[in-house]
Amino acid sequence: MSKPKLAIVIPCYNEEESLPNTLKKLWEYKIHLIEKEKISPESFIFLIDDGSEDNTWNIIEKAYNDSNGRIKAIKFTKNFGNQNAIFAGLKMIKKYNIDAAITIDADLQQDENKIEEFIEKYEAGFDIVAGVRKNNEEYGFFKKLSSELFYKLINALGVNIKPNHSEFRLVSKKVLDMLDLYRENNLFLRGLFYELGLKTAYVDYSIKERAFGKSKFSFKSLIKLAASGLISYSTRPLRIIFFLGLLIAITSFVIWTVTIFVEIVLNHDINAIEPYEIWESFISGIQILSIGIIGEYVGQILLEVKDRPRFLIDKELK
Repeated sequence: MSKPKLAIVIPCYNEEESLPNTLKKLWEYKIHLIEKEKISPESFIFLIDDGSEDNTWNIIEKAYNDSNGRIKAIKFTKNFGNQNAIFAGLKMIKKYNIDAAITIDADLQQDENKIEEFIEKYEAGFDIVAGVRKNNEEYGFFKKLSSELFYKLINALGVNIKPNHSEFRLVSKKVLDMLDLYRENNLFLRGLFYELGLKTAYVDYSIKERAFGKSKFSFKSLIKLAASGLISYSTRPLRIIFFLGLLIAITSFVIWTVTIFVEIVLNHDINAIEPYEIWESFISGIQILSIGIIGEYVGQILLEVKDRPRFLIDKELK
């Protein structure tokens, strides 16, 4: 049986400090896998420069020139975001007739030594093999807490994804072909791969300490990704707004009915100014929140209708 031709896909944004070390380690590990006859000698590394403003592209060009074609790359015209960079890499590698692809972060905090386990799962018949973090020690308290809350919230709202599932993932050629059917611009890959319904396996890994530089994935980026996931794969927030509005309407009617009954029928004056003021403030907050949620959905519809490209390629190293 022939060994799978593997592409290791790496999105990069301002990674001049960590990229040389990452490429060295992955290159050595790729050779190790080839020598163990786990992957084909034609396997390669594919890099996506997501509009970096530092020396990242120059490092990629040098690695390409030194690799004899075993490193390939594209450079975006600007920063289009991590999800679009990963999606672009998975789209671009199809023309090289690969059997499977693995996505991994450029800082290499994900354990590259687990790739062999990914391949074994793939050879056992799994089309998707997802990496799952089993430790969060490198994360601060607030980031760990927000991550846990995100997974609980997104699952409660109907987007069923495994907690601590990252973008460290293997996908088969079958998965890459299916991606062509998904044309929406608002990408949330963790939800998308779950939606495919294909046979999926999981591999636990420990987060390593970042050797160089700082993470480019800010708290703002995490919030944006979380909102994207909720809006893209669940209409449940809209249903919540509907039922919340219904509950408020019923409650308001009950309060009005009781007030009229007490003041007219029982002839008893109710001093309800303060409770009404509190109630009106609560209703105002709910209305603003509801408008905001609906606005997010409308905004996503606008972006989809415009049908702008997910990414634009400035340069390509084949």
